[in-house]
Amino acid sequence: MLSRVRTALAGAVPSPNIWHNPGVYELENEAVDPDGVLDAAMRAVRGFAGAHVLDIGCGSGFHLPRFAREAARVTGVEPHRQLAAAARARTAGTAGVEVRTGVAQRLPVPDASVGVAHARWAYFLGPGCEPGLAELRRVMRRGGAAFVIDNDATRSTFGGWFRRFLPGYDPEAVERFWFRQGFERTPLTMRWLFRRRADFEAVVRIELSPEVAEQVVAEHPGLEVDYAVNLWSREY
Repeated sequence: MLSRVRTALAGAVPSPNIWHNPGVYELENEAVDPDGVLDAAMRAVRGFAGAHVLDIGCGSGFHLPRFAREAARVTGVEPHRQLAAAARARTAGTAGVEVRTGVAQRLPVPDASVGVAHARWAYFLGPGCEPGLAELRRVMRRGGAAFVIDNDATRSTFGGWFRRFLPGYDPEAVERFWFRQGFERTPLTMRWLFRRRADFEAVVRIELSPEVAEQVVAEHPGLEVDYAVNLWSREY
């Protein structure tokens, strides 16, 4: 395995799931929100049609082709070089899509050039991400919208697992942070829906600590999990 110095840019916040288990994370991406709850909520604020869409922390590029179907231009930014390479391979031949290696606090896009920004479980975890938010203010066009998708640890089956995994996590403090930054909260309930039990178990094991993961695997049957999230949005 390449060293972190070589695989990720300076200033990148390590992602313990996708960085170390990109194949399993792909299974999670495929299972997340089969009903399109998140997309519908974003579109209710701002659609993607004709916009320059910036996907911050795009990983292996899972969401880029979907944005490209409507957007005038799509830029994915990812600090992990191997994941950025995978995103480029995934979107090879897709018109209007570019993947840049970069970090949230130094976005490699021009001032006032982005119509819609999207950050899904990437970099934006409340206090500490102020440099990234300052960059958002720099790159967003007037009238543009930024979306940050984060866990809502106060409710749902997955929220309970998350609290068990991170008992010191303070969801109220995180919410206060986003409100102070001028974002609005839309609470949503989506779900995981897996094709195979083995996929569910593999994803649980990269998202939770070993102890909590084994508890969850033992106590939760089936292929489906209700999952609460917060969609944070701000217009510029």
